[in-house]
Amino acid sequence: MSYKKILLALPLLVILTSVEAETRYVTDQFKVMVRSGEGTKHKIVRMLPSGYSVDVLGANPETGYSEVRLKNGNTGYILTRQLMAEQSARDRIAVAEQRVEELSAEPGRLSSRLAEIQVENQKLQKSNGSLQSKNAQLEKELKSIKRTASNAVKIANERNELSTRVEGLEQQLSEVKFENQTLSNQSTQKWFMIGAGVTITGIIIGLILPNVRLGRRRKDSWGSL
Repeated sequence: MSYKKILLALPLLVILTSVEAETRYVTDQFKVMVRSGEGTKHKIVRMLPSGYSVDVLGANPETGYSEVRLKNGNTGYILTRQLMAEQSARDRIAVAEQRVEELSAEPGRLSSRLAEIQVENQKLQKSNGSLQSKNAQLEKELKSIKRTASNAVKIANERNELSTRVEGLEQQLSEVKFENQTLSNQSTQKWFMIGAGVTITGIIIGLILPNVRLGRRRKDSWGSL
């Protein structure tokens, strides 16, 4: 007898396992009870509102229950007659009305977004103009710095050249001073020698001249005798 029951239950198991997961919607007439097993003897684990979508994992024609998977991943059993292949008309109308509201509000949002984009574009253009102005100023300053650097190098070269020339002139001046000092010493010695010669000559003349005069006088005296 038990074997007959098992044989009768096998087709039901085949039916349950062969049904692929399909999306179904809870009927819009009332809230649906999700039970932990097939039958009213099993406890209610959740109440689903109208339009709630579930995935059907299998259906048992004998018990009239379908195994479903909820959005949170939990599984349970619902009466198959309380599931619909499509959303109810009331839910579809609600979705359509919501979509109409969204579409009605869309132009306003688009206009607002367009205004925001225009403001952002103006800010970007202003910022771009400011950046271009700063870039031009920086390029001007860079050219000035390059000019100054070039002048600084030129000035440094001229300074080095002038320094070399000054050193040469100072050396020439030292040589000229030395030559002048030498000539001055030679001139002083020359005039000293001349002066000494004149002095000696004067002394000699002063010594000789009286004797010459005395000799003449003596000759004159002897001549008169």
